[in-house]
Amino acid sequence: HIKMWNSVTGAEVWESPGQPACHVAFSPDGKLIVSGSRDTLVKIFHADTGAELCTMRGHLDSVTSVDFSPDGKRVVSGSEDGFVKIWNATTGTELWSSGRHDDPHSPAYLKPVNTVAFSPDGRQIVSGGSQDGIVIESAETGTEDSPTTGHSDQVFSVGFSPDGKRVVSGSKDTLVQIRDSKTCSVVRTLTGHSDTVWCVGFSPDGRRIVSGSSDKLVKIWSAKTGAELLTLRGHSREVTSVAFSSDGTCVVTGSYDKTVKIWDAKEGTKFCTLRGHLHPVASVAFSPDSKRVVSGSFDTLVKIWNAATGAEMRTLRCHADFVRSVAFSPNGKLIVSGSDDKLVM
Repeated sequence: HIKMWNSVTGAEVWESPGQPACHVAFSPDGKLIVSGSRDTLVKIFHADTGAELCTMRGHLDSVTSVDFSPDGKRVVSGSEDGFVKIWNATTGTELWSSGRHDDPHSPAYLKPVNTVAFSPDGRQIVSGGSQDGIVIESAETGTEDSPTTGHSDQVFSVGFSPDGKRVVSGSKDTLVQIRDSKTCSVVRTLTGHSDTVWCVGFSPDGRRIVSGSSDKLVKIWSAKTGAELLTLRGHSREVTSVAFSSDGTCVVTGSYDKTVKIWDAKEGTKFCTLRGHLHPVASVAFSPDSKRVVSGSFDTLVKIWNAATGAEMRTLRCHADFVRSVAFSPNGKLIVSGSDDKLVM
Protein backbone atom coordinates (compact mmCIF):
# COMPACT_ATOMS: atom_id res chain seq x y z
CA HIS A 1 0.00 0.00 0.00
CA ILE A 2 0.97 3.63 -0.45
CA LYS A 3 -0.39 6.17 2.02
CA MET A 4 -0.25 9.97 1.93
CA TRP A 5 -0.29 11.91 5.18
CA ASN A 6 -0.51 15.52 6.28
CA SER A 7 2.85 15.99 7.98
CA VAL A 8 1.52 18.56 10.46
CA THR A 9 -1.75 16.99 11.62
CA GLY A 10 -0.94 13.36 10.86
CA ALA A 11 -4.25 13.01 9.04
CA GLU A 12 -4.43 10.44 6.28
CA VAL A 13 -4.92 12.26 2.97
CA TRP A 14 -5.37 9.24 0.68
CA GLU A 15 -4.32 5.66 0.14
CA SER A 16 -3.77 3.50 -2.91
CA PRO A 17 -4.25 -0.27 -2.69
CA GLY A 18 -2.13 -2.62 -4.73
CA GLN A 19 0.82 -4.95 -4.43
CA PRO A 20 3.56 -4.34 -1.81
CA ALA A 21 5.36 -1.08 -2.59
CA CYS A 22 9.15 -1.45 -2.60
CA HIS A 23 10.00 2.21 -3.20
CA VAL A 24 8.21 5.56 -3.43
CA ALA A 25 9.37 9.07 -4.38
CA PHE A 26 8.01 12.58 -4.94
CA SER A 27 8.49 14.53 -8.15
CA PRO A 28 10.74 17.60 -7.77
CA ASP A 29 7.72 19.94 -7.66
CA GLY A 30 5.91 17.71 -5.16
CA LYS A 31 2.85 17.31 -7.37
CA LEU A 32 3.36 13.64 -8.27
CA ILE A 33 4.27 10.36 -6.58
CA VAL A 34 5.98 7.42 -8.28
CA SER A 35 5.91 3.92 -6.83
CA GLY A 36 7.58 0.66 -7.73
CA SER A 37 6.07 -2.57 -6.43
CA ARG A 38 6.25 -6.34 -6.39
CA ASP A 39 3.51 -6.65 -9.00
CA THR A 40 6.08 -5.50 -11.65
CA LEU A 41 4.31 -2.15 -12.11
CA VAL A 42 5.47 1.45 -11.89
CA LYS A 43 2.66 3.87 -11.07
CA ILE A 44 2.31 7.65 -10.90
CA PHE A 45 -0.23 9.30 -8.61
CA HIS A 46 -1.42 12.84 -8.06
CA ALA A 47 0.09 13.81 -4.71
CA ASP A 48 -2.90 15.83 -3.49
CA THR A 49 -5.76 13.57 -4.54
CA GLY A 50 -4.19 10.13 -4.92
CA ALA A 51 -5.61 9.79 -8.42
CA GLU A 52 -3.70 7.17 -10.41
CA LEU A 53 -2.45 9.04 -13.47
CA CYS A 54 -0.66 6.26 -15.32
CA THR A 55 0.60 2.70 -14.95
CA MET A 56 3.86 1.62 -16.60
CA ARG A 57 3.94 -2.02 -17.68
CA GLY A 58 7.04 -3.76 -18.95
CA HIS A 59 9.03 -5.16 -16.06
CA LEU A 60 8.82 -8.91 -15.47
CA ASP A 61 9.65 -8.95 -11.75
CA SER A 62 9.51 -6.74 -8.65
CA VAL A 63 10.40 -3.08 -9.18
CA THR A 64 12.99 -2.32 -6.51
CA SER A 65 13.88 1.34 -7.10
CA VAL A 66 12.37 4.41 -8.80
CA ASP A 67 13.37 8.04 -9.29
CA PHE A 68 12.09 11.16 -11.06
CA SER A 69 14.32 13.16 -13.37
CA PRO A 70 15.16 16.64 -12.03
CA ASP A 71 12.66 18.23 -14.42
CA GLY A 72 9.97 15.74 -13.43
CA LYS A 73 9.33 14.69 -17.03
CA ARG A 74 10.78 11.19 -16.82
CA VAL A 75 10.94 8.29 -14.39
CA VAL A 76 13.66 5.64 -14.08
CA SER A 77 12.93 2.20 -12.64
CA GLY A 78 15.11 -0.76 -11.73
CA SER A 79 13.81 -4.29 -11.28
CA GLU A 80 14.68 -7.78 -10.19
CA ASP A 81 14.22 -8.74 -13.84
CA GLY A 82 17.64 -7.16 -14.49
CA PHE A 83 16.32 -4.23 -16.53
CA VAL A 84 16.51 -0.46 -16.11
CA LYS A 85 13.72 1.44 -17.87
CA ILE A 86 13.02 5.10 -18.59
CA TRP A 87 9.41 6.26 -18.87
CA ASN A 88 7.57 9.40 -19.91
CA ALA A 89 6.08 10.62 -16.62
CA THR A 90 3.03 12.13 -18.33
CA THR A 91 1.99 9.38 -20.72
CA GLY A 92 3.63 6.34 -19.10
CA THR A 93 5.29 5.48 -22.41
CA GLU A 94 8.49 3.44 -22.17
CA LEU A 95 11.26 5.56 -23.70
CA TRP A 96 14.05 2.98 -23.52
CA SER A 97 15.09 -0.16 -21.72
CA SER A 98 18.56 -1.36 -20.79
CA GLY A 99 19.10 -5.08 -20.32
CA ARG A 100 22.79 -4.99 -19.52
CA HIS A 101 22.06 -6.15 -16.00
CA ASP A 102 20.40 -9.24 -17.47
CA ASP A 103 23.20 -10.13 -19.91
CA PRO A 104 25.65 -12.67 -18.41
CA HIS A 105 28.19 -11.74 -21.11
CA SER A 106 28.22 -8.10 -20.05
CA PRO A 107 30.56 -6.73 -17.36
CA ALA A 108 27.40 -5.08 -16.07
CA TYR A 109 25.72 -8.39 -15.31
CA LEU A 110 24.05 -7.48 -12.03
CA LYS A 111 20.67 -9.16 -12.02
CA PRO A 112 18.67 -8.06 -10.14
CA VAL A 113 18.87 -4.24 -10.06
CA ASN A 114 18.79 -3.01 -6.46
CA THR A 115 19.10 0.76 -6.88
CA VAL A 116 18.79 3.49 -9.55
CA ALA A 117 19.18 7.28 -9.57
CA PHE A 118 19.20 10.24 -11.96
CA SER A 119 22.11 12.65 -12.06
CA PRO A 120 21.35 16.23 -10.91
CA ASP A 121 21.31 17.47 -14.51
CA GLY A 122 19.10 14.60 -15.67
CA ARG A 123 21.55 13.48 -18.34
CA GLN A 124 22.78 10.27 -16.70
CA ILE A 125 21.47 7.32 -14.74
CA VAL A 126 23.39 5.14 -12.33
CA SER A 127 22.29 1.63 -11.39
CA GLY A 128 23.71 -1.08 -9.18
CA GLY A 129 22.75 -4.65 -8.51
CA SER A 130 23.46 -8.08 -7.20
CA GLN A 131 26.90 -8.77 -8.62
CA ASP A 132 29.95 -6.50 -8.73
CA GLY A 133 29.15 -3.95 -11.43
CA ILE A 134 27.73 -0.45 -11.60
CA VAL A 135 26.37 1.07 -14.81
CA ILE A 136 26.34 4.77 -15.63
CA GLU A 137 24.49 5.47 -18.86
CA SER A 138 22.90 8.21 -20.89
CA ALA A 139 19.41 9.05 -19.69
CA GLU A 140 18.50 10.10 -23.22
CA THR A 141 19.46 6.98 -25.13
CA GLY A 142 20.63 4.34 -22.66
CA THR A 143 23.55 3.59 -24.98
CA GLU A 144 26.45 5.45 -23.42
CA ASP A 145 27.04 2.99 -20.64
CA SER A 146 30.21 2.58 -18.65
CA PRO A 147 29.94 -0.74 -16.82
CA THR A 148 32.63 -1.35 -14.26
CA THR A 149 33.69 -3.78 -11.64
CA GLY A 150 35.29 -2.66 -8.43
CA HIS A 151 32.97 -4.07 -5.84
CA SER A 152 33.17 -7.81 -5.30
CA ASP A 153 29.58 -8.35 -4.15
CA GLN A 154 26.07 -6.87 -4.27
CA VAL A 155 25.63 -3.10 -4.52
CA PHE A 156 22.74 -1.87 -2.36
CA SER A 157 22.98 1.91 -2.58
CA VAL A 158 24.16 4.45 -5.16
CA GLY A 159 23.93 8.22 -5.52
CA PHE A 160 25.30 11.18 -7.46
CA SER A 161 27.12 14.08 -5.88
CA PRO A 162 25.21 17.39 -6.02
CA ASP A 163 27.37 18.56 -8.94
CA GLY A 164 26.88 15.26 -10.76
CA LYS A 165 30.59 14.65 -11.21
CA ARG A 166 30.89 11.69 -8.84
CA VAL A 167 28.94 8.60 -7.89
CA VAL A 168 29.05 6.91 -4.48
CA SER A 169 28.17 3.27 -3.90
CA GLY A 170 27.83 0.93 -0.92
CA SER A 171 28.18 -2.83 -1.13
CA LYS A 172 27.97 -6.15 0.65
CA ASP A 173 31.76 -6.33 0.21
CA THR A 174 32.01 -3.74 3.09
CA LEU A 175 33.37 -1.03 0.77
CA VAL A 176 32.23 2.46 -0.11
CA GLN A 177 33.49 3.58 -3.52
CA ILE A 178 33.58 6.91 -5.32
CA ARG A 179 33.55 6.94 -9.13
CA ASP A 180 34.03 9.53 -11.82
CA SER A 181 30.57 9.82 -13.39
CA LYS A 182 31.94 10.36 -16.91
CA THR A 183 34.32 7.39 -17.02
CA CYS A 184 32.84 5.26 -14.20
CA SER A 185 36.40 4.65 -13.01
CA VAL A 186 36.90 4.19 -9.27
CA VAL A 187 38.74 7.21 -7.87
CA ARG A 188 38.48 6.35 -4.17
CA THR A 189 37.79 3.16 -2.21
CA LEU A 190 36.79 3.86 1.38
CA THR A 191 37.69 1.07 3.78
CA GLY A 192 36.64 0.96 7.41
CA HIS A 193 33.37 -0.91 7.61
CA SER A 194 33.55 -4.59 8.49
CA ASP A 195 30.16 -5.72 7.15
CA THR A 196 27.58 -4.93 4.46
CA VAL A 197 27.13 -1.24 3.62
CA TRP A 198 23.39 -0.75 3.14
CA CYS A 199 23.10 2.99 2.62
CA VAL A 200 25.25 5.88 1.39
CA GLY A 201 24.71 9.53 0.53
CA PHE A 202 26.47 12.82 -0.18
CA SER A 203 26.13 15.90 2.01
CA PRO A 204 24.27 18.81 0.39
CA ASP A 205 27.56 20.58 -0.40
CA GLY A 206 29.10 17.40 -1.82
CA ARG A 207 32.10 17.53 0.49
CA ARG A 208 31.21 14.57 2.70
CA ILE A 209 29.71 11.11 2.39
CA VAL A 210 27.72 9.23 5.03
CA SER A 211 27.44 5.44 5.14
CA GLY A 212 25.56 2.96 7.30
CA SER A 213 26.48 -0.68 7.76
CA SER A 214 25.62 -4.02 9.31
CA ASP A 215 28.67 -3.48 11.52
CA LYS A 216 26.38 -1.13 13.53
CA LEU A 217 28.48 1.90 12.58
CA VAL A 218 27.80 5.12 10.74
CA LYS A 219 30.80 6.73 9.09
CA ILE A 220 31.35 10.16 7.60
CA TRP A 221 34.07 10.50 4.96
CA SER A 222 35.80 13.23 3.00
CA ALA A 223 34.42 13.01 -0.53
CA LYS A 224 37.62 14.59 -1.87
CA THR A 225 40.30 12.50 -0.17
CA GLY A 226 38.35 9.47 1.03
CA ALA A 227 39.61 10.03 4.56
CA GLU A 228 37.41 8.77 7.38
CA LEU A 229 36.34 11.88 9.28
CA LEU A 230 34.01 10.44 11.91
CA THR A 231 32.71 7.12 13.19
CA LEU A 232 29.33 7.36 14.89
CA ARG A 233 28.83 4.61 17.47
CA GLY A 234 25.57 3.95 19.25
CA HIS A 235 23.39 1.57 17.25
CA SER A 236 23.33 -2.02 18.46
CA ARG A 237 22.27 -3.59 15.14
CA GLU A 238 22.44 -2.98 11.38
CA VAL A 239 22.10 0.60 10.16
CA THR A 240 19.55 0.55 7.34
CA SER A 241 18.98 4.20 6.40
CA VAL A 242 21.00 7.42 6.58
CA ALA A 243 20.42 11.02 5.49
CA PHE A 244 21.99 14.46 5.91
CA SER A 245 19.92 17.44 6.98
CA SER A 246 19.43 20.13 4.32
CA ASP A 247 22.17 22.31 5.82
CA GLY A 248 24.56 19.38 6.30
CA THR A 249 24.96 19.92 10.04
CA CYS A 250 23.13 16.77 11.13
CA VAL A 251 22.71 13.14 10.11
CA VAL A 252 19.69 10.96 10.86
CA THR A 253 20.01 7.17 10.99
CA GLY A 254 17.59 4.27 11.29
CA SER A 255 18.47 0.79 12.49
CA TYR A 256 17.35 -2.76 13.10
CA ASP A 257 17.78 -1.92 16.80
CA LYS A 258 14.35 -0.17 16.51
CA THR A 259 15.75 3.33 17.09
CA VAL A 260 16.26 6.51 15.11
CA LYS A 261 19.26 8.64 16.03
CA ILE A 262 20.21 12.22 15.17
CA TRP A 263 23.91 13.15 15.16
CA ASP A 264 26.07 16.24 14.90
CA ALA A 265 27.67 15.67 11.50
CA LYS A 266 30.72 17.77 12.29
CA GLU A 267 31.56 16.62 15.82
CA GLY A 268 30.15 13.09 15.68
CA THR A 269 28.24 13.53 18.90
CA LYS A 270 24.74 12.11 19.32
CA PHE A 271 21.99 14.71 19.72
CA CYS A 272 19.22 12.30 20.60
CA THR A 273 17.86 8.79 20.30
CA LEU A 274 14.27 8.51 19.14
CA ARG A 275 12.57 5.52 20.75
CA GLY A 276 9.07 4.29 20.02
CA HIS A 277 9.22 1.80 17.18
CA LEU A 278 8.72 -1.83 18.16
CA HIS A 279 10.56 -3.40 15.22
CA PRO A 280 13.43 -2.50 12.84
CA VAL A 281 13.41 0.95 11.25
CA ALA A 282 13.67 0.64 7.46
CA SER A 283 13.60 4.25 6.25
CA VAL A 284 14.27 7.74 7.63
CA ALA A 285 14.27 11.25 6.17
CA PHE A 286 14.57 14.88 7.25
CA SER A 287 11.91 17.41 6.32
CA PRO A 288 13.18 20.04 3.84
CA ASP A 289 13.63 22.57 6.67
CA SER A 290 15.36 19.90 8.82
CA LYS A 291 13.01 20.58 11.73
CA ARG A 292 11.33 17.17 11.59
CA VAL A 293 12.24 13.57 10.90
CA VAL A 294 10.00 10.85 9.49
CA SER A 295 10.61 7.14 10.05
CA GLY A 296 9.01 3.99 8.71
CA SER A 297 9.31 0.64 10.46
CA PHE A 298 8.55 -3.06 10.23
CA ASP A 299 6.12 -2.43 13.13
CA THR A 300 3.75 -0.98 10.42
CA LEU A 301 4.04 2.54 11.88
CA VAL A 302 5.16 5.85 10.44
CA LYS A 303 6.37 8.34 13.04
CA ILE A 304 7.12 12.06 12.86
CA TRP A 305 9.67 13.46 15.30
CA ASN A 306 10.90 16.89 16.39
CA ALA A 307 14.49 16.94 15.15
CA ALA A 308 15.65 19.42 17.80
CA THR A 309 14.22 17.71 20.88
CA GLY A 310 13.64 14.13 19.71
CA ALA A 311 10.03 14.34 20.86
CA GLU A 312 7.53 12.15 19.02
CA MET A 313 5.06 14.48 17.30
CA ARG A 314 2.77 12.01 15.51
CA THR A 315 2.31 8.27 15.07
CA LEU A 316 0.54 7.33 11.85
CA ARG A 317 -1.28 4.00 12.23
CA CYS A 318 -2.83 2.94 8.96
CA HIS A 319 -0.53 0.33 7.46
CA ALA A 320 -0.98 -3.38 8.19
CA ASP A 321 2.49 -4.62 7.23
CA PHE A 322 6.16 -3.57 7.01
CA VAL A 323 6.73 0.07 6.02
CA ARG A 324 9.74 0.07 3.71
CA SER A 325 9.93 3.60 2.30
CA VAL A 326 9.04 7.10 3.56
CA ALA A 327 9.65 10.58 2.16
CA PHE A 328 8.68 14.22 2.71
CA SER A 329 7.27 16.27 -0.15
CA PRO A 330 9.57 19.10 -1.34
CA ASN A 331 7.47 21.66 0.55
CA GLY A 332 7.39 19.51 3.69
CA LYS A 333 3.59 19.47 3.93
CA LEU A 334 3.04 15.85 2.92
CA ILE A 335 4.60 12.48 3.71
CA VAL A 336 4.36 9.42 1.47
CA SER A 337 4.86 5.88 2.75
CA GLY A 338 5.06 2.54 0.97
CA SER A 339 4.31 -0.76 2.65
CA ASP A 340 4.08 -4.50 2.16
CA ASP A 341 0.33 -4.21 2.87
CA LYS A 342 -0.02 -3.15 -0.80
CA LEU A 343 -1.00 0.43 0.04
CA VAL A 344 0.73 3.61 -1.03
CA MET A 345 -0.25 6.49 1.27
